[in-house]
Amino acid sequence: MNKIEKGLMLIPKYNLYIEYMINVILKLPRTEKFNIGNEYKTIMYEGLKSILYINKLETRYRLYYLNKIDAELNIQRILLRVMLKNRWIDEKKFNVAINHISEIGKILGGLIKLYGKNNTK
Repeated sequence: MNKIEKGLMLIPKYNLYIEYMINVILKLPRTEKFNIGNEYKTIMYEGLKSILYINKLETRYRLYYLNKIDAELNIQRILLRVMLKNRWIDEKKFNVAINHISEIGKILGGLIKLYGKNNTK
């Protein structure tokens, strides 16, 4: 699989993740839906924008956005742990969300390696 196909693979995976998480956020307790839920959605949408930018940018600028998406995924992992700890979501929803993030993270890690290696040349 070439790097463009790998980058494009992120879009449908991230889209499925967003759809899943929107349903999870809608079921949060009311106060948390508007606090942590809005923060979570904002970070997800920023990640989606960054993913869409990746294929439009010159190769040398892509690593910045890949690292930005990676940092945003780490924030989402932390917010998920907070939701689980406070029992706003159950373990099943937590595990499904973490699996989505993990899949996205693996693709992202491969792209970061690829573009990182190409940037050092």
